[in-house]
Amino acid sequence: MSKGTRNALLGFIAGAAAGALAGILLAPEKGAKTRKKISKKVKDVSKDLLENVNETVDKLKDQVNDAVKEMREKTKEVEEKIKDKVKKESEPESA
Repeated sequence: MSKGTRNALLGFIAGAAAGALAGILLAPEKGAKTRKKISKKVKDVSKDLLENVNETVDKLKDQVNDAVKEMREKTKEVEEKIKDKVKKESEPESA
C-alpha cells in the first residue's frame, strides 16, 4: 500500500471516529448512556481497523511471497546460464 493510500485511509478512519464521537457527545443523553455508546463505537472502529490492517498485511505477505518466488526463479536461471558458460569454456576446443 502506498504512503498516500495509507495516509488517506488513516485520515478517513480518524475523521469517521471524530465525527461519531462528536455526534455522541453532542446528543442530549445521560452520561452513562453516552459512555456506553462511546465504548461501543470505539470497539466497532477498532474492529474495523483491525480487519483492514489484517487484510493489508495479508496482501503484503502475498506480494512479498510472489517477489521471493520470482527472484528464486531468476536466480535459478542465472545459475544455469553460468554453469553452461563455465562448462563450454572448460571444454577443450577441437582442432
